[in-house]
Amino acid sequence: MRDTFEKELNKLHVLFADMGMMVNEAISHSVKAFSDHDNKLAHEVILKDKKINECENELEKLTLELIALYQPVTSDLREVITVLKASSDIERIGDHAVSISRATIKMKGTQRIPEIEVEIAKMGKLACTMVENVLDAYIKSDEKNAYRVADDDQKLDDALERIRNKCIKFMQNDPETIVSGSYYTLVATYLERIGDYVTNVCEWVIFLKKGKIVELNPSNKDER
Repeated sequence: MRDTFEKELNKLHVLFADMGMMVNEAISHSVKAFSDHDNKLAHEVILKDKKINECENELEKLTLELIALYQPVTSDLREVITVLKASSDIERIGDHAVSISRATIKMKGTQRIPEIEVEIAKMGKLACTMVENVLDAYIKSDEKNAYRVADDDQKLDDALERIRNKCIKFMQNDPETIVSGSYYTLVATYLERIGDYVTNVCEWVIFLKKGKIVELNPSNKDER
């Protein structure tokens, strides 16, 4: 019985890792598509999101079956709950990759602001790094790394504020930049929210180790 449970639990972890890699690729490609004005790559991100959604549905099904069949307790139950909850947050990160890709496609033909695009590229790189690091923390059950990753969320918050303020100035001085400025602000907001969901996953990694929920950056919770 125990061996069967552990095999099923390992299957969950492998599926979660696969889903995490797909989402990590989606974020990386969506940011690259936006920076390079690559509509083809943006379309690819949107099409591949279906597979991420299917993966999350499968994870949810397997975790609920595991709970019903084996009725795990203590640390075993924490592992199952962590996969269930963290996979939901990872899937939402994938949704934001899709939103960035859609913004890339809709921006075609609008006036670009190179200065803002450089800032968004930097913000996107940080968001990608955070996703990579939180997946690594999850796989290794690395509580300390989870705290470090969550600390980086403030950098995304600060970047959003800078980009928002710069966009407002450009739009005030040049009406031709109103549409593009609005999209830049929107994309920066998506990237900031990715940081919030990464922070959620960090909380689940800590929950796995400590057995209790620790709120990291609680001030952001009401904004989502």
